[in-house]
Amino acid sequence: MKKMARGQVQEMKKSRTMLGLAGAVLPALCAFWGQTAQAGEETVVLRVCSWEEYIDLGEWDADEAIALDNGRVIYGEKPLYEDFEDWYKETYGRDVRVEYSCFGTNEDLYNQLNIGDTYDLVCPSEYMIMKLMAEKKLVPYSDGFYDVQDVNNFYIRNVSPYIQKTLETNEIGGESWSKYAAGYMWGITGVLYNPELVTEEEASTWKIFGNPKFNRQITLKDNVRDSYFAALGILRAQELTDENFVRAANYHERLADVMNDVHPETIAQAQELLDELMDNVYSLETDSGKADMITGKIVANYQWSGDAVYAMDQADEDDFELKFAVPKESTNLWFDGWVMLQNGIEGDADRQHAAEAFVNFVSRPDNAVRNMYYIGYTSSIAGTAEDDTIYEYMKWCYGAQDDDVELMDYPVGYFFSGDNSDADYILQSTQDQMGRQLYSQYPPQDVMDRTAIMRYFDADANKAINRMWINVRCFDIADVPAGVWMALLAALLFVISAMYQRSRRR
Repeated sequence: MKKMARGQVQEMKKSRTMLGLAGAVLPALCAFWGQTAQAGEETVVLRVCSWEEYIDLGEWDADEAIALDNGRVIYGEKPLYEDFEDWYKETYGRDVRVEYSCFGTNEDLYNQLNIGDTYDLVCPSEYMIMKLMAEKKLVPYSDGFYDVQDVNNFYIRNVSPYIQKTLETNEIGGESWSKYAAGYMWGITGVLYNPELVTEEEASTWKIFGNPKFNRQITLKDNVRDSYFAALGILRAQELTDENFVRAANYHERLADVMNDVHPETIAQAQELLDELMDNVYSLETDSGKADMITGKIVANYQWSGDAVYAMDQADEDDFELKFAVPKESTNLWFDGWVMLQNGIEGDADRQHAAEAFVNFVSRPDNAVRNMYYIGYTSSIAGTAEDDTIYEYMKWCYGAQDDDVELMDYPVGYFFSGDNSDADYILQSTQDQMGRQLYSQYPPQDVMDRTAIMRYFDADANKAINRMWINVRCFDIADVPAGVWMALLAALLFVISAMYQRSRRR
C-alpha cells in the first residue's frame, strides 16, 4: 500500500483529536481522506529503454572512488536509475519506479516499437532519432525543460555548446533536433589498430578494409549505416581529400552530401565494393571486435570511439598497446540522445515530468562522470565554470603528472565553451595520448572539422540500402558461376547413377 504524505498524515491526526465526533463518522472521513491521498500519491512508472551496458550500475569497489581536484568525490553504489528514484522523491515529493530495459541496435529498438513494445523514454542514435521525428512518433520537450533558471534542469545548464549547437542547427521537417532530443553520449568512428602490426598511415584511411596486407585480420561493423559510410569513404576518397574540396567555403555541406549519397548508382557501387571487402575482412561484428583486438585475433577493426577507449584500457592492463586512428577522408559524428515516445507518454503530464527529470538527473555532472567511467564513452555534458566536474574528470584521467616528460597542450575549448582557443580549457597532457584515449574521447579540432552526420534516409532510400545490405551479408545464388552449377549437376548425376547401379546389382 502506498504511504500518504507526511502532511496529510499529520492533518488526519489533528482531526482525530478534535470535536469528539461519533465513532462511525470519523472513520468514514478518515477512509475518504486516505483514499484521496493514495490516489494523489500513486507511483509514477517510467519505462526506459537504452543500449546494453550504457548506464552506471553501481557496486563500485571502495578504491574506485574518484577524488577530483575541485573537491568532488564520485562514487557509484547503486544503479543510477535507482538513485534517480530516490532523488525524484526527495526533489519532487513523488514516488517513481523505473522499469529499465535494453536494446542491441537501433534497428532492434525500432522493431521492438513496431511489434508493440511500449516505452516512455528511449536513447537511439541520431539517424534513428531523425526517423522517429519524421514519423511523428516523438513528444517534444516542454518549455520548462529548457529553463536555465531552474536549478534542477541539469541538462540545459550543463550541455556542451558544441553538442547543443549541433542539435539546434539540424532539422527534420522544419523542426530542430533539439526540440525532441537531448544528447547523452557522443563520439566519432575510426580504426582501432595494433601499432606493432599496422602503421598509423595504414590505419588512417577507410581503404584499410580492402588492404590485402590484412586479409582476414580486420573487421567491419555488422550494420548497414556504418559499413555504408566506410564504403562511401573509399569510393569517394580522391574527392574527399582533394585540397580544393577541403578548402571550399561550403566544405561541410558538401562533405555531408557525399557521405549520405543514396543515388541508385552509388548504392550499386557500394554493394560491389562491400562484396569485395567481405572477401578481405575477418568478419562483420557489433561488439566482439573489442575482445578480438585485445586477444590479438585481429589487427584492426572499425570502431566507435567509446569502445576504442574500452579496448585500449583493457589492453593496457595486459601491457598490450592499441591505438585509434581517424580516416583522413572523413569520420562520422554520432550521438545517442534521449527522446520521449508518443505511445508511451500518451499525454500523461506526470510521466513526461518524470522522463524529463530522468534526463536531467543523468545529466548532472557527477552522474555524467559516473556513466563515462563505467562505459568509456564521452558524455554530451560539459559542465560550467561554476561546476567544472567534467573538465576536472578529464584532467584526472589524462592530465600530465609532475614527473611526466614530452608534454603537450591539448585544446578542448570547442567542446567545453565553444571556443577552442579558450585558455581555461587547454589541457596539459603527454604526447603519447595522441591516438590514444584522450584523442578518442575528445578528438582535436582538425578531426572534428572533417566529421559528417549520418542523415535520415527516406523510405525509398532506406529500402534500397537495406536490400543492398541483405545482398552483401547473405549468400546470393545469382552470383554462383555457371561452372560451379555444372560441376554440382555432374556430381548429382554421378550419385544418382551410382545409386541406380547399386540397386540393379541388388
